Amino acid sequence: MRNSMNARARKAVGTFVLLAYMAIYVTVAATVGSLYAVAWPLWAQMLFFAVAGIIWIFPLKPLFGWMNRGR
Repeated sequence: MRNSMNARARKAVGTFVLLAYMAIYVTVAATVGSLYAVAWPLWAQMLFFAVAGIIWIFPLKPLFGWMNRGR
């Protein structure tokens, strides 16, 4: 069975999903950081923001795979 979406449509949908995910992720990470991390020691704040700045990409691996399928 053939995919119902061509590569161009998958990339367009994937781009909108990516932008929505990033907006939500950044909002949540910044809110958690501003509400809770300000009371933490400096090293814990740095660790939180370093981890938050890296882990956002891992949930997107399946999205990128789907976007690039069937070129």
